[in-house]
Amino acid sequence: MAEVLGLGVTHYPPLSGTDDNLTRVFRGALADPKLPAELRDPASWPERARREWAEDEGVAAGKAHRAALREGFRRTRAALDEFQPDVVLIWGDDQYENFREDLVPPYAVQIYDDLTVHPWRHADESSNMKGKPNVWGEGENTERLIRGHKPFARHLVEGLLARHIDVPYSYEPLHHPGLAHAFLNTVLYLDYDREGFDYPVVTFPLNCYGRKVISFQGNISPLGVERELDPPSPSPARIMDVGAAVARICADSPYRVALVASSSWSHSFLVDSTMRLFPDSAADEKMYDALVAADYSVWENTTLADAEKAGQQELLNWWALLGAMRELGRGPSWTSFVASNIFVSNKVFAVYDAEQP
Repeated sequence: MAEVLGLGVTHYPPLSGTDDNLTRVFRGALADPKLPAELRDPASWPERARREWAEDEGVAAGKAHRAALREGFRRTRAALDEFQPDVVLIWGDDQYENFREDLVPPYAVQIYDDLTVHPWRHADESSNMKGKPNVWGEGENTERLIRGHKPFARHLVEGLLARHIDVPYSYEPLHHPGLAHAFLNTVLYLDYDREGFDYPVVTFPLNCYGRKVISFQGNISPLGVERELDPPSPSPARIMDVGAAVARICADSPYRVALVASSSWSHSFLVDSTMRLFPDSAADEKMYDALVAADYSVWENTTLADAEKAGQQELLNWWALLGAMRELGRGPSWTSFVASNIFVSNKVFAVYDAEQP
């Protein structure tokens, strides 16, 4: 039986930018003309938001937030390097990047060859970073080689189909010229110190944005804008079942596999109860407590409606990981909850060791 490592990270786009970029989304929400006037006053905000905004409008808090995220990636990268996987499978969301009006699968496996990607040349198609300075000072001609692993990806698709999970697959990108930002940022951040990332990668996109993936292009929208919504995402319980099947296929395979869930948690711009200013931290803390305790029933019994109300659409990527770890009888060996009110979302990191007592 092969060993399987579990990791949870974030692909938070502003982390790739400079410190003055970290409050961009929050400032945009504050400038929304339909935001109630009282919410523009920090005195009405939650205590954490007031503390982060402080007298410098988030500058010091942003530096501390970046430092905490770097520490999370340092810990997860160390676990990855110690494990030395044959392949890294990443669950991430596609926000109107590779999948658009002509095809929106509930989930898919991308059976790609090695890809040469240009993170900043194609940033407009994913992370809204085109033309903005990045923290590494890299230009539009910067290239990254992302190695693929077609034999494993084919093996995974065959195994899922044999388990009655009808998963689409593709050999080439459809609309995006490289990798959607959930996957590319995961690699960029796991190599934040630019020491190299040579592990083969297989990407497993999930339709996390569901009702808003085409209608809102999986992106920020002003208050008061109404559009005809799309069909929903798969349910959290279904995604847990998919994750469980992936884990069993990996464990029974000849490959050492790192399973990675990549997303931040509740996103402020999806939370109507906070007028899209702040994430739903109470909902995130509930899920995080269950994650730490390996209480998978809380995760399985959370409905899609619950997740959408809390702005936790992207948490479906973690539902896949939790389903996998439940299947393997694992609990986390290390976790970190990086809380924030003004930097879009709370972020969580987790390591599930390949060998546990």
